[in-house]
Amino acid sequence: MALHYEDSQLEIHRFVVGPVANNVFVLRCKASGDALLIDAANEHELLLEVCRDLGVRRVLETHGHWDHIQAVPALRDAGYEVSVTGADSAMLPSYDLILDDDQEVTVGRVRLRTILTPGHTPGSMCFSVVGSPILLSGDTLFPGGPGNTKTDLGDFDLIIESIDRRIFRRFGDDTLVLPGHGNDTTLGLERPHLDEWIARGW
Repeated sequence: MALHYEDSQLEIHRFVVGPVANNVFVLRCKASGDALLIDAANEHELLLEVCRDLGVRRVLETHGHWDHIQAVPALRDAGYEVSVTGADSAMLPSYDLILDDDQEVTVGRVRLRTILTPGHTPGSMCFSVVGSPILLSGDTLFPGGPGNTKTDLGDFDLIIESIDRRIFRRFGDDTLVLPGHGNDTTLGLERPHLDEWIARGW
């Protein structure tokens, strides 16, 4: 499979799907073999195969934009539970559970913390892995700046506040950022450019 990252407690597999090259990540606990999937974006037949092969038990959505949710109905029909924030829940065709801020999500022995980071959408959420230097940022933070806020639901000032207060001030420079599209980055690479992003306005 598409192994992207590995340490003593987990494997992370990455799959790039759909017309706008969405990253779909599967986090798999080494101890139990159980896994969860981040963003059921597109290509549902591939994702269903991935879920079966890697032991996926549930799906977490970083936000409700169309390109991140196309495979949600198919995965729910196959019995996989889908979770999303309350603020973005109406954007999904269907879902099972609401994710709150600072909530613990477990997969086997691996623990994730939810971090509400509004701005790209009202209910955008990042996930940090406890005990591993990993932040799954959805479309909140990319290499080179914040996600797009020039939409009806976007709020540039709010995404900057989310990135500064909820990410930069909480996590170290070695934190590996796995975004919803494109390549990885680290907080050490992005943190020095916050003022540049504010100045340019996007």
